[in-house]
Amino acid sequence: MNALQNFFLVLLGPDGKATELTVINISLRCFTIFIVGLALVRIGDRRSLSEKTAFDAIFIVLLGSMLSRAINGTAPFFTTIAAGIALMIIHRIFAYGAFKSHWFGKLIKGQPRTLVRNGEIDWEMMKQNLVSKHDLEEDLHLDAKTEDLSMIKIARLERSGDISFIKKDR
Repeated sequence: MNALQNFFLVLLGPDGKATELTVINISLRCFTIFIVGLALVRIGDRRSLSEKTAFDAIFIVLLGSMLSRAINGTAPFFTTIAAGIALMIIHRIFAYGAFKSHWFGKLIKGQPRTLVRNGEIDWEMMKQNLVSKHDLEEDLHLDAKTEDLSMIKIARLERSGDISFIKKDR
C-alpha cells in the first residue's frame, strides 16, 4: 500500500501544499478531475446539466466548487472525489424522491405560479415572484411571439424560472 501511495504522491503531488505542485501534477489532477466530474454529472442526472431548477443548479455549483479544490491541492484528492460521489448520490436520491412524491418535488424544486389569467396580469403574484412587467413583456415577445397580452390564456412562472404562455383559442 505504501508503494501505491508514493506513486500517487509523485504523480499528483502533495495535498494541502498547492505551492509544491508542479505543472505536471496540476495537469494530471485537471485531467483526472475532468473525467471524474464528467462521469458524476452523466451518472448523476442529465437534467442537472440544463440547470432547470435551483435543485439542479446547486448540484452543479457544489460539484464544481468541490472538485476544483482537488485540482489546486487545497483539499485531499481522493477524499474530494469520494465527496463528489456522495453529492451525486444525494442528488439522485432527492431527484428520485421528487419523482415519487409530488409534495417532495414541490418542496425541493418549487411550483409554478400563474402570472396572467385570461389576459389579466396578477400583480400580486408578479410582486411575490419579483417579475417585472418588462420581464413579462420580454418573454411574451420572445416566446409567445405577440405583444398583445389579451391573446394569452395563461402565463406561468415555471419552476425553472422560465415564463410559459398558453394562447387563447381563436
